Amino acid sequence: MRSEIKEKTVLVAMSGGVDSSVAAAVLLEQGYRVFGVTMLLWPEDVPGAEEGCCGTMHLNDAREVCHRLGISHYTLDLQEEFLTDVVRPFVDTYLSGRTPNPCILCNEHLKFRHLMHKAAGIGADLMATGHYARIMDPEGGGAYRLRRGADLSKDQSYFLFTLDQGEMSRLLFPLGGMTKDQVRSKALTLDLPVHEKAESQEICFVPPGGLRGFIREYAARIPGPGDVVDEVGKVIGRHEGACFYTVGQRKGLGIASDEPLYVVRIDASANVIVMGSREKASFDGLSAGGVSWVSGQAPASVFRAEVQIRHRHTPAPCRVTVHGDGTITVRFDKPQYGVAPGQAVVIYKEDTVLGGGWIAEGTET
Repeated sequence: MRSEIKEKTVLVAMSGGVDSSVAAAVLLEQGYRVFGVTMLLWPEDVPGAEEGCCGTMHLNDAREVCHRLGISHYTLDLQEEFLTDVVRPFVDTYLSGRTPNPCILCNEHLKFRHLMHKAAGIGADLMATGHYARIMDPEGGGAYRLRRGADLSKDQSYFLFTLDQGEMSRLLFPLGGMTKDQVRSKALTLDLPVHEKAESQEICFVPPGGLRGFIREYAARIPGPGDVVDEVGKVIGRHEGACFYTVGQRKGLGIASDEPLYVVRIDASANVIVMGSREKASFDGLSAGGVSWVSGQAPASVFRAEVQIRHRHTPAPCRVTVHGDGTITVRFDKPQYGVAPGQAVVIYKEDTVLGGGWIAEGTET
Protein backbone atom coordinates (compact mmCIF):
# COMPACT_ATOMS: atom_id res chain seq x y z
CA MET A 1 0.00 0.00 0.00
CA ARG A 2 1.38 3.39 -1.02
CA SER A 3 1.78 5.95 1.79
CA GLU A 4 -0.24 9.16 2.12
CA ILE A 5 -3.17 7.73 0.14
CA LYS A 6 -5.46 10.72 0.53
CA GLU A 7 -2.95 12.94 -1.23
CA LYS A 8 -2.58 10.60 -4.21
CA THR A 9 -4.44 10.89 -7.52
CA VAL A 10 -4.81 7.71 -9.58
CA LEU A 11 -5.54 7.31 -13.27
CA VAL A 12 -7.42 4.03 -13.76
CA ALA A 13 -7.17 2.41 -17.19
CA MET A 14 -10.81 1.49 -17.81
CA SER A 15 -11.68 -0.96 -20.59
CA GLY A 16 -15.40 -1.01 -19.88
CA GLY A 17 -15.15 -4.45 -18.28
CA VAL A 18 -15.96 -5.55 -14.74
CA ASP A 19 -12.33 -5.82 -13.60
CA SER A 20 -11.19 -2.27 -14.30
CA SER A 21 -14.56 -0.95 -13.06
CA VAL A 22 -14.16 -2.65 -9.68
CA ALA A 23 -10.50 -1.58 -9.55
CA ALA A 24 -11.66 2.04 -9.67
CA ALA A 25 -14.28 1.40 -6.98
CA VAL A 26 -11.76 -0.28 -4.66
CA LEU A 27 -9.35 2.63 -4.95
CA LEU A 28 -12.13 5.09 -4.13
CA GLU A 29 -12.94 3.10 -1.00
CA GLN A 30 -9.27 3.18 -0.03
CA GLY A 31 -9.29 6.96 -0.13
CA TYR A 32 -7.52 7.76 -3.39
CA ARG A 33 -8.61 10.51 -5.75
CA VAL A 34 -9.60 8.61 -8.87
CA PHE A 35 -10.48 9.28 -12.49
CA GLY A 36 -10.93 6.90 -15.41
CA VAL A 37 -9.34 6.89 -18.86
CA THR A 38 -10.35 4.64 -21.75
CA MET A 39 -8.07 4.12 -24.71
CA LEU A 40 -9.78 4.45 -28.10
CA LEU A 41 -7.93 2.00 -30.33
CA TRP A 42 -10.07 1.50 -33.45
CA PRO A 43 -11.65 4.04 -35.82
CA GLU A 44 -15.41 3.57 -36.04
CA ASP A 45 -15.32 2.67 -39.76
CA VAL A 46 -13.42 -0.59 -39.07
CA PRO A 47 -15.83 -3.59 -39.25
CA GLY A 48 -16.59 -4.85 -35.74
CA ALA A 49 -14.78 -1.93 -34.10
CA GLU A 50 -17.79 -0.84 -32.06
CA GLU A 51 -17.81 -4.10 -30.08
CA GLY A 52 -14.09 -4.83 -30.39
CA CYS A 53 -11.26 -4.10 -27.97
CA CYS A 54 -11.69 -0.60 -26.53
CA GLY A 55 -14.33 0.17 -29.15
CA THR A 56 -17.20 2.61 -28.66
CA MET A 57 -19.46 0.08 -26.89
CA HIS A 58 -16.85 -0.55 -24.19
CA LEU A 59 -16.01 3.15 -24.03
CA ASN A 60 -19.65 3.90 -23.28
CA ASP A 61 -19.71 1.22 -20.57
CA ALA A 62 -16.63 2.74 -18.93
CA ARG A 63 -18.18 6.19 -19.06
CA GLU A 64 -21.38 4.91 -17.43
CA VAL A 65 -19.40 3.19 -14.65
CA CYS A 66 -17.51 6.39 -13.91
CA HIS A 67 -20.83 8.25 -13.74
CA ARG A 68 -22.14 5.70 -11.21
CA LEU A 69 -18.96 6.03 -9.14
CA GLY A 70 -19.03 9.82 -9.30
CA ILE A 71 -15.61 10.18 -10.95
CA SER A 72 -14.44 11.89 -14.12
CA HIS A 73 -13.91 9.92 -17.33
CA TYR A 74 -11.71 10.77 -20.29
CA THR A 75 -10.96 9.16 -23.66
CA LEU A 76 -7.42 8.89 -25.00
CA ASP A 77 -7.05 8.40 -28.75
CA LEU A 78 -4.29 5.83 -29.30
CA GLN A 79 -5.41 4.49 -32.68
CA GLU A 80 -2.12 5.23 -34.42
CA GLU A 81 -0.04 3.80 -31.55
CA PHE A 82 -2.19 0.67 -31.45
CA LEU A 83 -1.68 0.06 -35.15
CA THR A 84 2.08 0.66 -34.91
CA ASP A 85 2.89 -1.07 -31.62
CA VAL A 86 0.41 -3.96 -31.55
CA VAL A 87 -1.43 -4.73 -34.80
CA ARG A 88 1.46 -4.55 -37.26
CA PRO A 89 3.90 -6.53 -35.05
CA PHE A 90 1.12 -9.08 -34.49
CA VAL A 91 0.64 -9.62 -38.22
CA ASP A 92 4.37 -9.47 -39.03
CA THR A 93 5.09 -12.15 -36.42
CA TYR A 94 2.62 -14.54 -38.04
CA LEU A 95 4.10 -13.77 -41.46
CA SER A 96 7.55 -14.73 -40.16
CA GLY A 97 6.27 -18.17 -39.08
CA ARG A 98 6.11 -17.33 -35.38
CA THR A 99 3.24 -17.00 -32.92
CA PRO A 100 2.68 -13.54 -31.39
CA ASN A 101 1.35 -12.51 -28.00
CA PRO A 102 -0.33 -9.12 -28.54
CA CYS A 103 -1.56 -8.81 -24.93
CA ILE A 104 2.00 -8.37 -23.71
CA LEU A 105 2.72 -5.75 -26.38
CA CYS A 106 -0.48 -3.89 -25.52
CA ASN A 107 0.49 -3.81 -21.85
CA GLU A 108 4.09 -2.81 -22.51
CA HIS A 109 3.54 -0.13 -25.12
CA LEU A 110 0.03 1.25 -24.69
CA LYS A 111 -0.77 0.91 -20.99
CA PHE A 112 2.64 1.16 -19.37
CA ARG A 113 4.27 3.58 -21.80
CA HIS A 114 1.77 5.80 -23.58
CA LEU A 115 -0.93 5.78 -20.90
CA MET A 116 1.49 6.04 -17.98
CA HIS A 117 3.24 8.95 -19.70
CA LYS A 118 -0.16 10.59 -20.11
CA ALA A 119 -0.93 10.02 -16.43
CA ALA A 120 2.16 11.94 -15.38
CA GLY A 121 1.38 14.73 -17.83
CA ILE A 122 -2.11 15.37 -16.43
CA GLY A 123 -1.15 15.30 -12.78
CA ALA A 124 -1.84 11.71 -11.72
CA ASP A 125 0.57 10.39 -9.11
CA LEU A 126 -0.18 6.74 -9.86
CA MET A 127 -1.83 4.54 -12.47
CA ALA A 128 -3.96 1.45 -11.89
CA THR A 129 -5.34 -1.40 -13.99
CA GLY A 130 -7.63 -4.34 -13.35
CA HIS A 131 -4.93 -6.99 -13.74
CA TYR A 132 -4.94 -10.01 -11.43
CA ALA A 133 -1.37 -9.66 -10.16
CA ARG A 134 0.36 -8.14 -7.13
CA ILE A 135 3.15 -5.59 -6.76
CA MET A 136 5.06 -5.85 -3.50
CA ASP A 137 6.80 -2.73 -2.17
CA PRO A 138 10.57 -2.89 -1.55
CA GLU A 139 11.73 -4.22 1.79
CA GLY A 140 15.05 -3.26 3.35
CA GLY A 141 16.21 -1.27 0.34
CA GLY A 142 15.33 -4.03 -2.12
CA ALA A 143 13.38 -3.91 -5.36
CA TYR A 144 9.68 -3.97 -6.15
CA ARG A 145 8.48 -7.52 -6.75
CA LEU A 146 5.83 -8.76 -9.16
CA ARG A 147 3.80 -11.72 -7.83
CA ARG A 148 0.98 -13.84 -9.15
CA GLY A 149 -2.57 -12.80 -8.35
CA ALA A 150 -4.25 -14.50 -5.40
CA ASP A 151 -6.80 -16.06 -7.79
CA LEU A 152 -4.49 -18.43 -9.66
CA SER A 153 -7.23 -19.30 -12.15
CA LYS A 154 -7.20 -15.64 -13.28
CA ASP A 155 -3.53 -14.80 -12.68
CA GLN A 156 -2.22 -12.39 -15.35
CA SER A 157 1.38 -11.96 -14.20
CA TYR A 158 2.53 -13.81 -17.35
CA PHE A 159 1.50 -10.79 -19.43
CA LEU A 160 3.40 -8.31 -17.23
CA PHE A 161 7.01 -9.54 -17.29
CA THR A 162 8.25 -6.42 -19.12
CA LEU A 163 7.44 -4.14 -16.15
CA ASP A 164 10.47 -2.36 -14.73
CA GLN A 165 11.14 -0.81 -11.34
CA GLY A 166 10.18 2.71 -12.37
CA GLU A 167 6.83 1.56 -13.75
CA MET A 168 6.03 -0.56 -10.71
CA SER A 169 6.76 2.34 -8.38
CA ARG A 170 3.82 4.20 -9.98
CA LEU A 171 1.47 1.29 -10.59
CA LEU A 172 -1.39 -0.26 -8.59
CA PHE A 173 -3.20 -3.58 -9.10
CA PRO A 174 -6.22 -3.27 -6.76
CA LEU A 175 -7.59 -6.71 -7.68
CA GLY A 176 -4.39 -8.62 -6.95
CA GLY A 177 -5.69 -10.07 -3.70
CA MET A 178 -9.25 -10.75 -4.93
CA THR A 179 -10.93 -13.63 -6.74
CA LYS A 180 -13.05 -13.19 -9.84
CA ASP A 181 -16.15 -14.17 -7.87
CA GLN A 182 -15.39 -11.47 -5.30
CA VAL A 183 -14.95 -8.91 -8.09
CA ARG A 184 -18.29 -9.75 -9.69
CA SER A 185 -20.00 -9.78 -6.29
CA LYS A 186 -18.64 -6.33 -5.52
CA ALA A 187 -19.75 -5.00 -8.90
CA LEU A 188 -23.26 -6.32 -8.19
CA THR A 189 -23.30 -4.78 -4.71
CA LEU A 190 -22.30 -1.43 -6.19
CA ASP A 191 -24.94 -1.82 -8.94
CA LEU A 192 -22.36 -1.35 -11.66
CA PRO A 193 -23.92 -1.95 -15.10
CA VAL A 194 -21.07 -4.29 -16.13
CA HIS A 195 -21.39 -6.79 -13.25
CA GLU A 196 -22.49 -9.59 -15.61
CA LYS A 197 -20.50 -8.51 -18.66
CA ALA A 198 -18.71 -11.35 -20.42
CA GLU A 199 -14.92 -11.41 -20.49
CA SER A 200 -13.10 -10.52 -23.68
CA GLN A 201 -11.48 -13.23 -25.75
CA GLU A 202 -7.71 -13.64 -25.48
CA ILE A 203 -6.98 -11.81 -28.74
CA CYS A 204 -9.64 -9.23 -28.04
CA PHE A 205 -9.22 -7.16 -31.22
CA VAL A 206 -9.67 -10.08 -33.66
CA PRO A 207 -13.28 -11.03 -34.47
CA PRO A 208 -14.23 -14.57 -33.34
CA GLY A 209 -13.01 -17.05 -35.95
CA GLY A 210 -11.59 -14.22 -37.99
CA LEU A 211 -7.81 -14.56 -37.50
CA ARG A 212 -7.06 -15.44 -41.11
CA GLY A 213 -9.23 -12.65 -42.43
CA PHE A 214 -7.57 -10.22 -40.02
CA ILE A 215 -4.08 -11.20 -41.19
CA ARG A 216 -5.14 -10.85 -44.84
CA GLU A 217 -6.57 -7.40 -44.12
CA TYR A 218 -3.41 -5.99 -42.53
CA ALA A 219 -0.62 -7.87 -44.32
CA ALA A 220 1.08 -6.31 -47.31
CA ARG A 221 1.50 -9.74 -48.88
CA ILE A 222 0.13 -13.16 -47.96
CA PRO A 223 1.96 -16.39 -48.92
CA GLY A 224 -0.09 -18.78 -51.01
CA PRO A 225 -0.60 -22.52 -50.44
CA GLY A 226 2.48 -24.62 -49.76
CA ASP A 227 3.71 -28.06 -48.86
CA VAL A 228 3.20 -29.92 -45.61
CA VAL A 229 6.06 -32.36 -45.11
CA ASP A 230 6.96 -35.05 -42.60
CA GLU A 231 10.15 -35.21 -40.56
CA VAL A 232 12.21 -36.56 -43.47
CA GLY A 233 10.89 -34.03 -45.97
CA LYS A 234 8.27 -36.17 -47.70
CA VAL A 235 5.27 -34.16 -48.92
CA ILE A 236 2.15 -35.37 -47.09
CA GLY A 237 -0.28 -32.57 -47.85
CA ARG A 238 -0.88 -28.92 -48.64
CA HIS A 239 -1.58 -25.91 -46.43
CA GLU A 240 -3.23 -22.54 -47.10
CA GLY A 241 -0.25 -20.40 -46.09
CA ALA A 242 2.41 -20.98 -43.44
CA CYS A 243 1.46 -17.78 -41.60
CA PHE A 244 -1.87 -19.30 -40.55
CA TYR A 245 -0.38 -22.03 -38.35
CA THR A 246 1.55 -22.36 -35.11
CA VAL A 247 4.00 -24.85 -33.60
CA GLY A 248 2.13 -27.51 -31.63
CA GLN A 249 -1.04 -27.17 -33.69
CA ARG A 250 -2.84 -30.44 -34.44
CA LYS A 251 -6.19 -29.54 -35.98
CA GLY A 252 -7.00 -27.62 -39.14
CA LEU A 253 -4.52 -29.09 -41.60
CA GLY A 254 -6.61 -31.93 -42.97
CA ILE A 255 -3.76 -34.46 -43.00
CA ALA A 256 -4.83 -38.11 -42.84
CA SER A 257 -2.55 -40.24 -40.67
CA ASP A 258 -2.65 -43.40 -38.57
CA GLU A 259 -1.24 -41.41 -35.65
CA PRO A 260 -1.95 -37.79 -34.60
CA LEU A 261 0.38 -35.31 -36.26
CA TYR A 262 1.41 -31.91 -34.91
CA VAL A 263 3.16 -28.87 -36.36
CA VAL A 264 6.80 -29.31 -35.38
CA ARG A 265 8.39 -26.46 -37.31
CA ILE A 266 7.39 -23.64 -39.69
CA ASP A 267 9.74 -22.51 -42.45
CA ALA A 268 8.19 -19.20 -43.45
CA SER A 269 10.83 -18.39 -46.09
CA ALA A 270 10.08 -21.63 -47.95
CA ASN A 271 6.37 -21.58 -47.01
CA VAL A 272 6.69 -25.12 -45.67
CA ILE A 273 5.15 -26.71 -42.58
CA VAL A 274 6.85 -29.71 -40.95
CA MET A 275 4.65 -32.16 -39.06
CA GLY A 276 5.49 -35.01 -36.72
CA SER A 277 4.49 -36.86 -33.59
CA ARG A 278 3.69 -35.13 -30.29
CA GLU A 279 7.10 -36.30 -29.11
CA LYS A 280 8.72 -34.40 -31.99
CA ALA A 281 6.63 -31.34 -31.10
CA SER A 282 8.14 -31.44 -27.59
CA PHE A 283 11.51 -29.89 -26.78
CA ASP A 284 14.22 -30.26 -24.13
CA GLY A 285 14.67 -26.50 -23.90
CA LEU A 286 14.52 -23.18 -25.70
CA SER A 287 16.46 -20.06 -26.52
CA ALA A 288 15.02 -16.59 -26.07
CA GLY A 289 15.91 -12.96 -26.75
CA GLY A 290 14.47 -9.56 -25.86
CA VAL A 291 14.92 -10.53 -22.22
CA SER A 292 13.98 -8.20 -19.38
CA TRP A 293 14.34 -8.64 -15.62
CA VAL A 294 11.82 -7.23 -13.15
CA SER A 295 14.51 -6.27 -10.63
CA GLY A 296 16.71 -4.75 -13.34
CA GLN A 297 19.19 -7.62 -13.44
CA ALA A 298 19.32 -11.41 -13.68
CA PRO A 299 19.46 -13.23 -10.33
CA ALA A 300 22.57 -15.16 -11.47
CA SER A 301 24.31 -16.33 -14.64
CA VAL A 302 22.88 -19.83 -14.08
CA PHE A 303 19.96 -20.56 -11.76
CA ARG A 304 17.01 -22.84 -11.11
CA ALA A 305 13.49 -21.58 -11.75
CA GLU A 306 10.12 -22.47 -13.26
CA VAL A 307 8.96 -21.14 -16.62
CA GLN A 308 5.70 -20.74 -18.49
CA ILE A 309 5.81 -20.87 -22.28
CA ARG A 310 2.12 -20.01 -22.64
CA HIS A 311 -0.38 -18.24 -20.42
CA ARG A 312 -2.12 -21.46 -19.37
CA HIS A 313 1.03 -23.57 -19.37
CA THR A 314 1.78 -25.46 -16.15
CA PRO A 315 5.05 -23.99 -14.81
CA ALA A 316 7.96 -26.22 -15.81
CA PRO A 317 11.01 -26.65 -13.54
CA CYS A 318 14.20 -25.84 -15.42
CA ARG A 319 17.71 -24.41 -15.45
CA VAL A 320 18.15 -20.92 -16.90
CA THR A 321 21.46 -19.75 -18.34
CA VAL A 322 22.02 -16.04 -18.99
CA HIS A 323 24.45 -15.19 -21.79
CA GLY A 324 26.67 -12.15 -22.24
CA ASP A 325 24.58 -10.82 -25.14
CA GLY A 326 21.48 -10.72 -22.91
CA THR A 327 19.83 -13.81 -24.40
CA ILE A 328 18.93 -16.85 -22.33
CA THR A 329 18.72 -20.59 -22.80
CA VAL A 330 16.35 -22.75 -20.79
CA ARG A 331 16.79 -26.48 -20.16
CA PHE A 332 13.60 -28.16 -18.94
CA ASP A 333 13.71 -30.96 -16.40
CA LYS A 334 11.22 -32.75 -18.68
CA PRO A 335 10.50 -32.04 -22.38
CA GLN A 336 7.72 -29.51 -22.95
CA TYR A 337 5.13 -29.64 -25.72
CA GLY A 338 4.47 -26.77 -28.12
CA VAL A 339 7.45 -24.44 -27.63
CA ALA A 340 6.31 -21.83 -30.16
CA PRO A 341 8.77 -19.22 -31.49
CA GLY A 342 7.36 -15.73 -30.98
CA GLN A 343 5.62 -16.57 -27.72
CA ALA A 344 6.86 -15.34 -24.35
CA VAL A 345 8.77 -17.45 -21.86
CA VAL A 346 8.19 -16.04 -18.37
CA ILE A 347 10.47 -17.01 -15.49
CA TYR A 348 9.16 -17.55 -11.97
CA LYS A 349 10.58 -18.33 -8.55
CA GLU A 350 7.58 -19.77 -6.75
CA ASP A 351 4.90 -17.07 -7.25
CA THR A 352 7.30 -14.23 -8.10
CA VAL A 353 8.07 -13.13 -11.66
CA LEU A 354 11.82 -12.80 -12.23
CA GLY A 355 11.60 -11.76 -15.87
CA GLY A 356 11.04 -13.16 -19.32
CA GLY A 357 11.80 -12.95 -23.00
CA TRP A 358 10.64 -13.94 -26.47
CA ILE A 359 11.15 -17.52 -27.65
CA ALA A 360 13.50 -17.82 -30.62
CA GLU A 361 13.28 -21.59 -30.99
CA GLY A 362 12.81 -24.86 -29.17
CA THR A 363 16.02 -26.80 -28.66
CA GLU A 364 16.96 -30.44 -28.26
CA THR A 365 19.85 -31.97 -26.38
